[in-house]
Amino acid sequence: MITVVIVSYNTREILANCLDALFRNSAGEAKEVFVVDNDSLDQSAAMVSEQYRQVRLIANHQNLGFAAANNQAFTQASGRYLVLLNPDAYVGPSSIPNAVAFMDSHPECGLCGGKIISPEGRLEPSARRFPSPLSKLLTLSGMSARFPGSTVLNRHEFGGFDHDHPLEVDWVPGTFTIVRKTMLDAIGPFDERFYIYYEETDLCLRAKKAGWKVFFIPDAEVMHIGGASSKTRKDKTFDKAGAQVLSFRMRSEWLYYRKNKGLVTVVLSAGVELFWYLLRYLKNLLLPTGDAGSKRMMASTTMRQIIRSLGDTRLGRTSPPAPW
Repeated sequence: MITVVIVSYNTREILANCLDALFRNSAGEAKEVFVVDNDSLDQSAAMVSEQYRQVRLIANHQNLGFAAANNQAFTQASGRYLVLLNPDAYVGPSSIPNAVAFMDSHPECGLCGGKIISPEGRLEPSARRFPSPLSKLLTLSGMSARFPGSTVLNRHEFGGFDHDHPLEVDWVPGTFTIVRKTMLDAIGPFDERFYIYYEETDLCLRAKKAGWKVFFIPDAEVMHIGGASSKTRKDKTFDKAGAQVLSFRMRSEWLYYRKNKGLVTVVLSAGVELFWYLLRYLKNLLLPTGDAGSKRMMASTTMRQIIRSLGDTRLGRTSPPAPW
């Protein structure tokens, strides 16, 4: 048997579509399904309770964050594998059976992720190397996006890889991940200091340090809308792609680097981002083109968010109290 865990927050209609796709495309798989609702305001928990009686609902009275909510289900899970699924991710036919088959045939694999496809059919980053200040610079500067097939400029997303065969990678996104329960019992669940973002990166790093392998597999495909829960936070500033809450991403990034790489890497990564947005601010001040005022405002907001998030986490040493 497998355990499927979905953490929901204000995604009622999307969550229903996710559950429909899950049950339709894994009909032959023995499974238990948990939905952990993080105090949604759109009656998501009531919808699950009324329409999906076969789902085990955990209804929280505050938003505990992604890591802590998953961990709630982990403690009750009976499956030998745990499938983590975002509510805005729809599994394709055979995705779960194929993932289970891969794990069965690769006992050295602690967890693996599938091929993530956008609603328009574009491949989204599905196989990744661990983040670094250099990869941040390449992303911010647009070099990775300009040369997506480059094994150097887009190394952190395995540029040049056709995503057509299994590949051992550093980490895979938590959009759709299958995790070996015995590995999780050995290394521990998600680090709850990560309210959202970087918790899966940290888990993969701990898995590899413990001797497990992490794989991408192409025949476990999910269609991903992206940022559905985050976008309901109208009180927050989002990154350029509009999928991540900017301050939350920064806090988790500094926590990840301080925990795993030390203070120097926190300073380097934050410094790269500060320097980049300072350049953008000065460029739009001294050589304005187009909507230069809005661009200056965005750069200024981002710089303030960097400085504030460093203070919020005491340079990555502590996580602010939840909910963020």
